[in-house]
Amino acid sequence: MTCSMTMNNDEFRMLAQFRADLRQFDYFSEQQCATLGLASQQYRALLTIRGHPGPELITITELAQLVMIKHNSAVGMVDRLVEEGLVRRQPSKADRRRVGVKLTPHGEKVFKRLALAHRVELHRISAEFRRYFRYFSRPVD
Repeated sequence: MTCSMTMNNDEFRMLAQFRADLRQFDYFSEQQCATLGLASQQYRALLTIRGHPGPELITITELAQLVMIKHNSAVGMVDRLVEEGLVRRQPSKADRRRVGVKLTPHGEKVFKRLALAHRVELHRISAEFRRYFRYFSRPVD
């Protein structure tokens, strides 16, 4: 990417504040997850599993790609989520060699609690983020 534009001090401050607010939301997420004994990466996995459009269940390979971790790390994470009763592995109906991952009823309950907390926080900070998006969607000089 070639960038010939220059940025002024106001733009640097806005970019720095945006980055700080992103990190603040990430910290909020970490704290919410910790109250339920989960790492934020485990919540991201639950969100990715629950949000998968289907019709087939998400595979560990797909999960690894979407959560942006190595396959063997995703296997370990799924193993831990299975041990905690949050997800289960299920063979594909179309191809029994493929194994998908699905939330358990307990996983759904935990996920919904975390998702609601995140939704409420996103609502709270939405005005500030709209301001950033309006600012950064302007044409570059």
